[in-house]
Amino acid sequence: MERSVADVEGELRALMTREVSLAFTPQGALADAPLRRSAVLILFGALDRTPAAAGPSCVPAELDVLLTRRADGMRHHAGQIAFPGGGAEPGDADAAATALREAHEETGLDPAGVDVLGALPAVHIPVSNNLVTPVVGWWRLPSAVAADHSESVEVFRAPVAELLDPAARGTSVLARPGLTHRGAAFRLSERLGGRVVWGFTGMLLASLFDELGWAGPWDPAREFPVRG
Repeated sequence: MERSVADVEGELRALMTREVSLAFTPQGALADAPLRRSAVLILFGALDRTPAAAGPSCVPAELDVLLTRRADGMRHHAGQIAFPGGGAEPGDADAAATALREAHEETGLDPAGVDVLGALPAVHIPVSNNLVTPVVGWWRLPSAVAADHSESVEVFRAPVAELLDPAARGTSVLARPGLTHRGAAFRLSERLGGRVVWGFTGMLLASLFDELGWAGPWDPAREFPVRG
């Protein structure tokens, strides 16, 4: 049975009251850099316009998640689809404060309209030696967003139903000399650029969808070649 927006908000709130398991496979060697603490904002909400173009789904067509495309000149994860976020600063009270501040800087969203539901277990990303805390939020009062063009070159709200479409799901394949990394991935619709959401972002989304019971059967043998 299809859930309403109120249903999915309630399920997200309930999820953050229990222990959540994140399936993350490191993709790359440990960077020669000091450990850095960061946070990202996984922000769900209801689209004001342009609902999902996918077929029947267990989530409402207007449910969306905020994503960015990182600038090509970034030192790590250049050009990848990502959640807004970044490194902690001395004035940040906690991971939620870091995630909201960074999301505001990168997208211009108004933090006052975001309900922070909680934080997921921190994940270590070796390639940038980052210990990243994913912060889950609900966009109670959506605000206009736009890329800052320094770290992010695109900001968009991706319909969750399109990400859950079995035809959009697959396995990313990052081939390096002597080593191949695989992970959960999603291909965006053409109107959102047709790019592949993979790596840390893809694995986090896949874990959340599994934990929430939103994911249906999909074909892990469908491969999306990517470049790191």
